[in-house]
Amino acid sequence: MSAIVDTHADAAALELAPLLIREPLAAFLDQHELAPGDGPIEAEPVGEGHSNVTYVIRRGASEVVLRRPPRPPLPPSAHDVLREARLLRAVERQPVRTPRVLATCEDEGVIGAPFYVMERVEGDVITSRVPPALDTSAGRAAIADELIDALVEVHAVDWQACGLEGYGKPTGYLERQLRRFGGLWEHNRTREIATLDRVTAWLADNRPESGPATIVHGDYRLGNVMFAPGMSARLNAIFDWELATIGDPLADVGYLTATWAQPGDPDTNFTRGAVTTQPGFPTRAELIARYEERSGRSMTDVAWYATLALWKAAIFLEGSYKRLLAGTTDDPFFKLLDAGVPALAEHAWTVAHGE
Repeated sequence: MSAIVDTHADAAALELAPLLIREPLAAFLDQHELAPGDGPIEAEPVGEGHSNVTYVIRRGASEVVLRRPPRPPLPPSAHDVLREARLLRAVERQPVRTPRVLATCEDEGVIGAPFYVMERVEGDVITSRVPPALDTSAGRAAIADELIDALVEVHAVDWQACGLEGYGKPTGYLERQLRRFGGLWEHNRTREIATLDRVTAWLADNRPESGPATIVHGDYRLGNVMFAPGMSARLNAIFDWELATIGDPLADVGYLTATWAQPGDPDTNFTRGAVTTQPGFPTRAELIARYEERSGRSMTDVAWYATLALWKAAIFLEGSYKRLLAGTTDDPFFKLLDAGVPALAEHAWTVAHGE
């Protein structure tokens, strides 16, 4: 089934709605003087597309990036790309490394969903390999330094002064996280996992007091940033702001460290082959120390935030396992979750008690 068609008539003939409709999109781009040129629009998907969908749009020599939600039906308030665009525009004049939003579209009649268009940023997203120019011990260390420094910049933004009042609730963030994901576990649960229940109780009993609220990215990790081409490491863009809010900045630090593999970690399906185990990449403790030095925030409770991130991941993945059991997916990765979710719960319990 085609994800891209030329006209609304083509879209209406499909059983499954397309993700892009070229002719009305071209008219929108012309209206906003974006991607000028003759000829048809070309679109190349970027990323895995499990969350909001991203395309590089080419027309002649011009390139822009379009971001839209996945196909409906969608849960209420989920995949709100215009909310993302609001944040990106708010921080445009701040020292935050984000692409510039060029236009937004609320009219679902154009391509079938709201969307926004942003500038194309050139560079490398590091997932399974380091770009050759940076593939040395010194280069890998510099990549990690940039990753931390860019996060410190996000957390330093005066979010009220730049127009993000009301973007999120600045108080009660951690309580809401525990309540929301506790409820999600009851919905996703397919079996008893005693260790996960122990982690749930531990998080509630040991919840720290949050400091002043900041912008929280919500999915800050190496795979969600880009590095500029060249011999020196320079992080030039942070992507995937779908989960961003106003809350406790240490949630981002906990999530980053929970997704950061280091030598000596158990060889699980979640860490096998991780690029950050290569020489030069710092340990989690070294990442935390740099954030503490650069931000001035105490890292005393960072293990709690890493445990929170792992607990949330286990709950999310149990939902994927539930889909497998229901027969709505045959993704081979989900078959690993029979043992994978309990293993993640055990890891969370270990992290909670000092690794």
